Amino acid sequence: MPFSPASALSAGRLVTGSATFLLFALNTFFWCALLYLVTLLKLVVPIAAFRRAASRLLVAIGEAWIAVNTVSLKLTQPTVYDVTGLEGLRRNVSYLVVSNHQSWVDIPVLQGVFLRRIPFLRFFLKQQLIRVPFLGAAWWALDFPFMKRHSREALERNPDLRHEDLEATRRACERFRHAPAAILNFVEGTRFTPAKHARGGSPFRHLLVPKAGGLAFAASAMGPQLAGIVDVTIVYPHGSPTFWDLISRGLPEVVVRVQERAIPGGWFEGDYTEDAAFRGSVQAWVRDLFLEKDAEIDALLASRREPAEPGRAPDGRLG
Repeated sequence: MPFSPASALSAGRLVTGSATFLLFALNTFFWCALLYLVTLLKLVVPIAAFRRAASRLLVAIGEAWIAVNTVSLKLTQPTVYDVTGLEGLRRNVSYLVVSNHQSWVDIPVLQGVFLRRIPFLRFFLKQQLIRVPFLGAAWWALDFPFMKRHSREALERNPDLRHEDLEATRRACERFRHAPAAILNFVEGTRFTPAKHARGGSPFRHLLVPKAGGLAFAASAMGPQLAGIVDVTIVYPHGSPTFWDLISRGLPEVVVRVQERAIPGGWFEGDYTEDAAFRGSVQAWVRDLFLEKDAEIDALLASRREPAEPGRAPDGRLG
């Protein structure tokens, strides 16, 4: 069979992707074992000071887990990371992190970008994900908030379920009132796809219609301890990647723009469910944010019409 550059590239990606996946798996098994042990001790030892120390140790384990995954990607992938706006962020205060959502790759990208620059990054998970082997129990041990996500059809049949979703958001965030936390909210509620964009009638070119309620409830639940909103825009100039792209040298470039914003006045006291004026003001703020974000994505894509150079290592490379 004659040599084919395409087949060589495919074979190279298979080898690299398999090796990176193996590093991820070994790393996960190692840190999860420690995580489960500390969690068990936290559950059985009825001493408040010990449990607080155990909680801090669990966060340190979670950060070490992410750090090794991040280093594994840096060593095996040629991906160029162009990241700006991290200056001034702090680890000892709480943030709401707001981002557009294009791919499952968003999560490891954001975890790597914000590692040890802000408090340990947590995000809302569907209740069903607690059954995922290894990861589900680990997320639970690390206090990731689990929620029941109701479909649009279910909400139309029973509008009271909307209040159940928002109240679950409040309960999940209240546990972080007494320690610095960073809660990630994908305001679109789901990953962007052209089909979802067309079906939802979004007024934006690159974003789905935002859902402001969860953001308002998270701000209300966490209260004045919030130092601000960390606004994140993620762009993949070569198209939305898969997890396989991330680990098999199939992701040439990632662009991340970060901006810290002030919490709008009244968000800690307003009642999003009952106060129509407050609800309208929150929705208007989020709409303006998305108009700005949509324009920023347009500009970033326009500036990168030429392919990035795989393998070069600019100052913005992750790590």
